[in-house]
Amino acid sequence: MAPSSAQIKSLVTQFHDLSGAPERVASRYLKATNYRLDAALDSYYAGNNDAKPSPLETRLNSLFDSLRDTKNDEKDKMEVDSTMSYLGQKLRVSLENAELFVVLELVQAPSVGEITRAGFVEGWKATRTEATVEAQAAYVQNLISSLSSDPAYFKKVYKHVFVAGREGDQKALGLDVAQVYWGILFSEPGLKWTSQKYDWLDLWKKFLAEKWTRSVNRDMWNMTLEFALKSKEDESLSFWNEDGAWPSVIDDFVEWCKHNGIGGGPGPGVVKSGMMDLDDIN
Repeated sequence: MAPSSAQIKSLVTQFHDLSGAPERVASRYLKATNYRLDAALDSYYAGNNDAKPSPLETRLNSLFDSLRDTKNDEKDKMEVDSTMSYLGQKLRVSLENAELFVVLELVQAPSVGEITRAGFVEGWKATRTEATVEAQAAYVQNLISSLSSDPAYFKKVYKHVFVAGREGDQKALGLDVAQVYWGILFSEPGLKWTSQKYDWLDLWKKFLAEKWTRSVNRDMWNMTLEFALKSKEDESLSFWNEDGAWPSVIDDFVEWCKHNGIGGGPGPGVVKSGMMDLDDIN
């Protein structure tokens, strides 16, 4: 059904406010995309590489400047203190759990303690959220509420943690750092890595403490999430087979689980109160 005149007028106004384009240009792009605002804006920006900053971009740049420490931060960066102040005091997110990573993914932060101007402006511009900390805080809370219920969104946040969590030009995460991040991501408000019988996160940590000493590369990081999602749904681990494309550490973990009677294996593991008791694993 074609939008009404009032709806078209509202879309044109939104297009203009977001892009700064004249209303006749807004009308043309909206009509060409069947009045889908996001598609119209994408088409406009794709064909106007030299377009002036939109009003929203201008406001976001001004907000970024108000958030950074002009004495200690570079012009296009929020350093550690400014970043933590923005996250904790302005957006009111916890710096101790996965809420932190929700924002870092949104602004594509290059590290846990740094936000760039480009990442801030482009990330927030894509959300079409007004350039105020109040509006941003409300938007972030909606994202946090979907973190444990939307696996696709959780995967985006999870994958960015590997990028932001590395130090300098390192290509991998230190094992101790990776375990801290797994503990944060796989706990509320993140996606809990548990099933009816097992606390898989505790089992994974115990296995790593016993059997793994190397760093965590991107493949291991990403495939741990894939295994986590599958083991939450199938605690028998029947989805795994030795000819699959799992990295060797996952193969070793499955073997360790089965040896200890976890996931249907024959070993000595014991299930108590609906959850595997780690003290029963020798």
